[in-house]
Amino acid sequence: MLGLGAAGVAAGPYLQRGVESVTSQDPTGLTGLLPGGGGFRYYSIVDSVPARTAANYTLTVDGLVDHPVTYRLADLQAMRQRRIVHDVQCVTGWRVPATPFEGVPLADLLDAAGVQSGATAVRFSCFDGSYTESLTLDQARQDGVLVALKMQDAPVNHAHGGPVRLYVAPMYFYKSAKWLSGITLTPTVQTGYWENYGYDVDAWVGRSNGRDDAPTG
Repeated sequence: MLGLGAAGVAAGPYLQRGVESVTSQDPTGLTGLLPGGGGFRYYSIVDSVPARTAANYTLTVDGLVDHPVTYRLADLQAMRQRRIVHDVQCVTGWRVPATPFEGVPLADLLDAAGVQSGATAVRFSCFDGSYTESLTLDQARQDGVLVALKMQDAPVNHAHGGPVRLYVAPMYFYKSAKWLSGITLTPTVQTGYWENYGYDVDAWVGRSNGRDDAPTG
């Protein structure tokens, strides 16, 4: 019995990586029912997403700004970073408590671009070619909103939306767009992918989508 237990402990990390290698290739999210995976489920609205690295990743800030700019991964890594630890709550019901995220405060990128007076919202686009999200300008400037480069104290991997993803701590996780490639200042809120299917635009955990989840903390 002791021998089997020791073997299980030794094999655990390898089995975990095997599960994650399978779930990261599953666009349906059905493999999220498997045990492990750090408590996360993997979702994508497209069949596959090409990986990007430091060699070819870019993030563009444009729209109603004074200084449109395109950042490379190294540019973002050189900026002031903020680390926050917050629960992750999916609108489908699962929660991962006390998850660290680290990255550039979105407010810093907005300030650097110079937001024009006609802008009231921010639209986010992704290099999967399909997913979009939006926040009001006030929501985007909150402390819990990051252009995240790290998740669980490691670089955001491709399955989790890396190398750069959005993280909106107090809202349901569909607002935290994966594979982030564009930040556009707009005159009004433009509904994101899931909002076009009936999800709430203002997706505060515990106060939206007809759910009674406890607020994330």
